[in-house]
Amino acid sequence: MDFENARRIMVDSQIRPNDVTEPRIVAAFLKVARENFVPPAQKAIAYSETEIATSPGRALWTPRDFAKLVRHLSPKRSDFALVVGAGAGYEAAILGELVETVIGLDADEALVSETADRLAAAGIDGALCVAGDLRSGLPDQGPFDLILVNGMVETVPDAWLSQLSDGGRLGVVVQASPGLGTARIYARAREKVSFRTVFEASPPKFDEFNAMPGFAF
Repeated sequence: MDFENARRIMVDSQIRPNDVTEPRIVAAFLKVARENFVPPAQKAIAYSETEIATSPGRALWTPRDFAKLVRHLSPKRSDFALVVGAGAGYEAAILGELVETVIGLDADEALVSETADRLAAAGIDGALCVAGDLRSGLPDQGPFDLILVNGMVETVPDAWLSQLSDGGRLGVVVQASPGLGTARIYARAREKVSFRTVFEASPPKFDEFNAMPGFAF
C-alpha cells in the first residue's frame, strides 16, 4: 500500500476541507506516518475517516476532529505541551512537529514504554512519554503552554487547568449527551480561566473521567 499517497489523500479530503489550512499544521499531518501508530492489522485503514482502537481504552480520533482541535489550540513553536492520555503516541508526534517540547502522559507503564520507543523510532525531536495519573496531570513538569486531552470526558479536573501557563490553552471534548460532545478551548489569563466552545465531536471516551453520581433522596 502507498501510505504516502494515502496520507496526502487524508489531508486533502479530511483536513483541509474542514478549515485546517495553516501550513505548519498541514505539514505535520503530511509528515507523520499515521500507519506506524496503529496495530498491524489496522494499517490498511490508518488513513480512513474512522476511529481506530490502539489499546484498551485508547484510540485515534478521526483525522478531521483531531486536526480541528489542533488548529483551535494555535500551537506555537516555543510551546511546552502535554498530551493527557497519550495512547499510541500519534497525537504527541503531531504536536512534536509543531511545538518545542511535548510530553505524552498515560497511566500504563508498559504502554508508555512502547509509545516512547515508537516516538523515538519516528525521529520526533522533543517528544517523550511518561507514566502517571491522568487526573493529576504533571504538576512537577508544568506549567504548560498547551494541554491536549486525547479523549472525551464528562468532567475537566481542576488540576489540568491549574497547570496552564499565563496565556496557556487546553483543548478537550466534554460530553454533552451520550455519544456526543463539544470541543472546548480553555485559556488562562493570569488568574482567570475561561473557555469557548469551538465545534461538536464524538471522539473515544475516557471513562476515567466520568462524573460522580449525584446524591438524591
